[in-house]
Amino acid sequence: MHRAIMVAEVLRALAPTAGHVAVDCTLGFGGHARAILERIQPGGRLIGLDVDPIELPRTQQRLRAAGFGADTFVAHRCNFAGLPQVLSKEGLAGADVILADLGVSSMQLDNPERGFTYKEAGPLDMRMNPTRGEPASQLLARLSEEKLVRLLEDNADEPDAHLIARALKAQAICTTEDLSRSVRAAIVAERPKASDAAVEKSTRRTCQALRIAVNDEFSALDTFLRHLPLCLAPGGRVVVLTFHSGEDRRVKKAFQAGQRDGTYAAVAGEALRPSATEVRANPRAGSAKLRWALKGSSEACC
Repeated sequence: MHRAIMVAEVLRALAPTAGHVAVDCTLGFGGHARAILERIQPGGRLIGLDVDPIELPRTQQRLRAAGFGADTFVAHRCNFAGLPQVLSKEGLAGADVILADLGVSSMQLDNPERGFTYKEAGPLDMRMNPTRGEPASQLLARLSEEKLVRLLEDNADEPDAHLIARALKAQAICTTEDLSRSVRAAIVAERPKASDAAVEKSTRRTCQALRIAVNDEFSALDTFLRHLPLCLAPGGRVVVLTFHSGEDRRVKKAFQAGQRDGTYAAVAGEALRPSATEVRANPRAGSAKLRWALKGSSEACC
């Protein structure tokens, strides 16, 4: 079961109230969306975005069953980089609260057929929208070893990028098992006493780097952050949840730049982290960081 991360902290930072227009840019299972919807009634409305054609209809049905009709909740199959176009379609100049949770949902991670995790056997796919683009296996086959090294370094800060890239180009990598075995073999051949934990970290970083590339995640995030100020109503608040340093750096720099030029009246000084209690209950929350920004108001946020 997917668990929405840092729900209390998200609600505190966004401060949704009755009548607000809200956007959940990464609808996922709908946990954050439901919590926000409950707080913006009566009179409020939430627009949900998600690029996943498999999970989006399920979440839409789930929220309808919870009592949120078309007058309070509407969903669009769209990447969050397309937020300005979605708001235009909905006839909205801006939203009062915007949330973007950049994590991969448990529904995706726990489905071996989607190929997101090395912990389950499956095709090496990793596409958020499996009807578009190329799977990770094709990306690996297409990239040169030099470009693969840069991808591992840029997308995941992988210290053994050269070792791993050489191993991944030495044979066809078609499944998650192929990937895991190749990364392990590369690390152990160089450092026979490497711990299982160290090997697992490199495998996880390799998967992360490939997933980011397959879904063009950094480009989408950069586009979202660039258009975000125009999508917020005056006094509007935004929260972004990130799960690795590449995402967090982009959000932090964009918010700080916006504060310097007066776009944002206030931004998070430090990223908020989940409580130890939450991490114990949901280990996938462990790497989460929350940053917020406030537009067009001197009112302090959280």
